[in-house]
Amino acid sequence: MTERACDHAVAQHRLIQEIYVLLDDGDRRVLDGVKLTTMEFALLNRLHHEQGQRLTDIGAELLCVKSTITRLVDRLEMAGLVQRTPDPDDRRAQRLVITEHGEVVRSRARALHSNAVERRLGVLSPDEQHRLYDLLAKLRNGLEVR
Repeated sequence: MTERACDHAVAQHRLIQEIYVLLDDGDRRVLDGVKLTTMEFALLNRLHHEQGQRLTDIGAELLCVKSTITRLVDRLEMAGLVQRTPDPDDRRAQRLVITEHGEVVRSRARALHSNAVERRLGVLSPDEQHRLYDLLAKLRNGLEVR
């Protein structure tokens, strides 16, 4: 890679990091309205799609160490949004399910989040959004391979 190409790649990396920080900040502001963190929202969304996941599997998906996922689940359980249940396949493990109240909160958070994302990405035309999606998907796939 030439020095110029390397400089360009570094500039692109920096821009992606800056965009991530801005998107994350926007997500935090929106989710604060329903008293959720971005990680709590991610966990509730995973449970919405697949109830009864093992805590260890959720932690791995969210890239959390065991102590972090335990604290996260403790907070959600105290708020009545999730419930731990015994794992029928392994007495040492627990599974997590979203409660009825948790589903109501998740649904409200998802609507607020979706509206905010649509508004923020609205600076791009629909065609630009499709092109950006294709490029980001290609980049993600390339990064997963490495």
